[in-house]
Order: sequence, then structure tokens, then C-alpha cells
Amino acid sequence: MPATRRDRARQRARLAAEVRRFLGSLGYEEVETPTLVPAPGMEPHLSPFEARFVPEGGGEAQPLWLITSPEYAMKRLLAEGFPRIFQLSRVFRNGEVSRTHNPEFTMLELYRAGTDYEGVMQDLERLVEACARAVAGGTRVARGGRTIDLAAPFPRTTVADAFLRHAGVDLASCAGDAARLAAAARAAGHDPGPPGEPFDDVFFRVMLDAVEPRLGVERPEYLVDWPASMAALSRVKPDDPRWAERFELYAGGLELANGYTELTDAAEQRARLVEEQALRRVLGRPVFPLDEPFLEAVGRMPDAGGVAVGFDRVLMLVAGAETIEDVLLFPARDFLA
Repeated sequence: MPATRRDRARQRARLAAEVRRFLGSLGYEEVETPTLVPAPGMEPHLSPFEARFVPEGGGEAQPLWLITSPEYAMKRLLAEGFPRIFQLSRVFRNGEVSRTHNPEFTMLELYRAGTDYEGVMQDLERLVEACARAVAGGTRVARGGRTIDLAAPFPRTTVADAFLRHAGVDLASCAGDAARLAAAARAAGHDPGPPGEPFDDVFFRVMLDAVEPRLGVERPEYLVDWPASMAALSRVKPDDPRWAERFELYAGGLELANGYTELTDAAEQRARLVEEQALRRVLGRPVFPLDEPFLEAVGRMPDAGGVAVGFDRVLMLVAGAETIEDVLLFPARDFLA
């Protein structure tokens, strides 16, 4: 018998309760940070919603934005000495509607001082297993006509190994060069897109077509050590600067999480955000001011690992739902044309 709306609401409540219980048992403290901010994230391909503040009684309106992630504020708390924190946050991304996207959704973010991305992966895989037991009654769940075992630990595969195995492309030999990657992709039978596209665009064409659908088929799988050009807010590997200490978690072709060994070099972080501002200009997207309180905090942050987890997607996985609309009581498609 199909799950009812009330069934889904109860599953969501059980999942949230288990997240709080399990992370609390590991010493994480729940925090709450602003949803409305003066400087949103700078990710080039994300579009935040603007919500202007208009003072009562008159005065100049001030542009504010709904967050695409609580990351900046949570890292400021890390810099203040909070050792292990998490948040179940409502976040907003304009234009994102699909079987796995809703413009308003719930994100679980957690940060742990004194560790790296491996420590966070260990916490996350144990959390996913605990959530499966709480909602599904065990670790084996159905996804896309297959059974996936969510028992920890999960296998780790480097991005380079995944490209070689699933796409037949030797990513390491391309050395970050877009033309070489495009040639290797074409030789392996993939469409690299039009000539002259940057490395990251060619990478994601191959990734989405040949690699991502084959990840986490029987068990969740971590994809680790991403090209340094995709480091985002993560640290580059000290012993091999071609790669960044970044991971994503996949299960049944679903991307569930994106995490890092956190960057703690304020000058490097500023340079990366300035580069992202420039890319937003090239893409014709609004360019936002730098978050100066966040940048100041980066230089005071301890060594740490962190991860952003799609809470709704985890619920889809453990509840056996095929689309994000199946786990939302009021999906955006109900009112969007």
C-alpha cells in the first residue's frame, strides 16, 4: 500500500529525531544560524532568492538574501570555539525544480574540529546507518529496483579511479587541461561538449553521463579527492596538490552529501571567492559582496571537517521514495507553473 502524506510526515519526524539523537551521542551540539543574510554564498552555479529589507517608517531598502547553505555562519562558530556542531536548516535555491530538487529544502550541516574529511565520513556513514534502522527498520532499502545495504562503513573511491573505471578516462594524465580531458573523453566515446569549454564543464559532462549513475549501486559510496580546481572551501591535499580533500556521498545514483577537510587559510579563501565573483560575472549572474566576518573567521578556525547533507534525499533513500515530491507535504510543483 502506498505511503500516505501522514506516513511521510511521521517518517520525516522520525528521521529528524534520529539525527538529533545520534549526533548528540557523538557530542555534537545543535545550533541555529540566520536564514536571511547580507552576503549569500558565492557558488557560481547557484542562484539565491533576494528578499529586500524595507525599514518601517521609510528609509532606503537593503538587499538581503535567503541562504543557500548555513556554512559561513557555522564556520564562524567553529572559529569561536564550538567543537562539534550541526544544524537542520531550511535553505533556498532559485530555479531548482526536478525529481531530486525543490527550491526550498532541508539541509543537515555538521562540522567537527580536530579532524579531517575522513573523520567526518566516519561520523556520516554511522549516522546514515542509524537513520536507516530508525525509519526503515534495518539497513537494506529499495532504490530504483535494487536493494542497497546502508550498513557502515561505506567504500571510498577516488575521483580519478571512478573516471577510469566507469568512463575509461585517465583523469590524472589530463593534468587539469580542458583540451586534454576533452580529447580523452571523446576517445572513450563520450561527448565532451563544444570546443573551448573550461575543464570543469568537460569534467561534469562526463561525470553526469558516465560516472554518477554508476555510483553507490549496491552500497553507498564515497567519491573522494576531487580535482583541485573544484576544491571550493576545502583544503588541497598537502602531499599531492592536484587533488582537494573533498568528498561526495552517493547511493543508488543519488548524491546525498558534499564534504571537506575545511580550508583554514584566510588569504586563499579570499582569493577563491574573488575568482568565483569573476566567474559569476562571466556567467551573467549577480555578483555578491564578500562576507567579511566569515573571511576573518576562516583564519581563526581550527583544523576541521564538515559536510552538507541533503536531508530530504536521505529521507527518500530510507523511505523508499523515488522523487523529492514524495517526501514533501507541499512541494513547489504544486504552485509553480
